[in-house]
Amino acid sequence: QVQVQESGGGLVLAGGSLRLSCVASGKIGRIHDMAWYRQPPGNERDQREMVATITRPGATEYGDSVKGRFTVSRNNAENTIYLQMDNLKPEDTGAYYCKVSDFGVGYRGVGTYDWWGQGTQVTVSS
Repeated sequence: QVQVQESGGGLVLAGGSLRLSCVASGKIGRIHDMAWYRQPPGNERDQREMVATITRPGATEYGDSVKGRFTVSRNNAENTIYLQMDNLKPEDTGAYYCKVSDFGVGYRGVGTYDWWGQGTQVTVSS
């Protein structure tokens, strides 16, 4: 079992910045991709939007709505991923979730398992 814990959410004015952190712990095998998703108010879990992903070597990908404003990074030694969010807009409001893809031993044997955190709320007021 891998535990995932996000932190850093809060209330900010439009144009402001926030930095989210996420740390994985527990029975970690080898973490590959790490990612941030967000779920706007009123949306269901299967409507989460990919915000940013980062591979173990550091290759990144961003959702179109955050390109140029958000920066994802990670610390492999500490099993941590960060999301620096600048020039925030009201439409960035939502619950932000961290996803960790870990290669290890699970209920179906050796393989890659995705683990999610409980989320951290970001609210941007105009």
